[in-house]
Amino acid sequence: MEFDPKTPQYLTSDKTSFASVSAHERWPVILTGAIDDLHRTVADVTDEEQRKEGKSIIEKLAALKYELQHNRQLTPLPDDGEPGIAEYNKELEQRGNPSWHDASWLYTECYLCGRLNTLFAPSKYWKNYDVFRRQKMSTFKSSRPAVLELASRYKELAQEAEKASATGKTADEVAQADKLLFSEMCEICLWGNATDLSLLTSLTYDDIQKLQGSKARKASEKNIIINELDHAFDVLHRARKEKKDAERRVDIVLDNSGFELYVDLILAGYLLSSGLATTVVLHPKLIPWFVSDVIPRDFSDLLNALSDPQEFYTRRDESGIAYPPLSEKEVGDAKFLFDQWSQLHQDGKLIIRPHEFWTTPGSYWRMPAVAPDLFEDLKQSELVLFKGDLNYRKLVNDAMWETTTPFTTAIGPLGPKSGVRVLAFRTCKADTVVGIPPGEDERLRLMPGGGGTESRKWAWTGKWAVVSFSDGKA
Repeated sequence: MEFDPKTPQYLTSDKTSFASVSAHERWPVILTGAIDDLHRTVADVTDEEQRKEGKSIIEKLAALKYELQHNRQLTPLPDDGEPGIAEYNKELEQRGNPSWHDASWLYTECYLCGRLNTLFAPSKYWKNYDVFRRQKMSTFKSSRPAVLELASRYKELAQEAEKASATGKTADEVAQADKLLFSEMCEICLWGNATDLSLLTSLTYDDIQKLQGSKARKASEKNIIINELDHAFDVLHRARKEKKDAERRVDIVLDNSGFELYVDLILAGYLLSSGLATTVVLHPKLIPWFVSDVIPRDFSDLLNALSDPQEFYTRRDESGIAYPPLSEKEVGDAKFLFDQWSQLHQDGKLIIRPHEFWTTPGSYWRMPAVAPDLFEDLKQSELVLFKGDLNYRKLVNDAMWETTTPFTTAIGPLGPKSGVRVLAFRTCKADTVVGIPPGEDERLRLMPGGGGTESRKWAWTGKWAVVSFSDGKA
């Protein structure tokens, strides 16, 4: 906490904030989903010892849900040998051992995920079990129309990018085309966040399709309140010209798995195909986190789905619904992605690099002090993309900044002169927002459902977005 800014954080006791909604409504639903998932899995277990251990974990999950709903005091995490436990417990003590409904929203939500992990990590049979995995893959399957649309579009773009230099276009014409494609790819990435499972806990198949696809993206362009993508492209374009034969790395600090990981990989593949990067480093979490956040296993799950898209997308689900077969072209487009991404990973151009810092309880203001190895590593990158709402909240410490506060100020040690170039993609699903024009917050509050003078409800829904840039190397 000593490295955090003095600006107060949002609290779960604040009835005007989404923090309170999260603590009272979202978190119990998440825990109920975890209990139901484990129940379904345990029901199919035949080994009695494994079954008994699974039932014991279900009981602990139910006790955790009761504790949360009845506003009990947060208790120290059991030291199970996993990294970061001491850090959580030290901060819990520093915060005065608060109750669930009267604590820092950011800390408490991270604590909830840490508590969940401590129920599984010490076990014999369930150590690596992800209670959210079934939901992640189900949602990716429900994203079929958007997955296939983007596979087709990406195949065309990747092939165009690889032959662009042979088309006879001038350097300026190629650069302008690249700029447009870069913007399109990044906006696909931005709105891919619309299916964050930790926030949208009861999506139907039709709901998911409405949130994805080209028509949805076009309709949402006007809702990007601040868009600094051009600055990011200029950085990569300049590096491509000036460091043609040198390594030019882009890092992506990942958010959600499933469809969003899919679009992140599409962006990574495009950056490599176009030569805007020679290496892309992907940063997942080490443990199941905020329901749908990416862990290393999610990569293999996604690639396995794309390796045999016909089987994955037409397999009957548990409700017995039959899905229409994919066309030969759709299968070919999906396998093109599988083949290219597998090859890029094999060639060392697409790297997966988890770090325990991403699941610590605090903000990224702490990174230089508590994870100096990671901080120094990110300095080697031309651009670091932070995806999604949680990464944004951690960048700005989930603090109650004035909305006109410059993004470069709100990210503190990762801002100017840090040596790290930051690009944050975020559809707004929390109160904290910075870097927007004077009067914009007031205007949005006055819109239907915007919250008026009492709250910033417009920033809770994911309808609005910000893309913010900070050149820490300038």
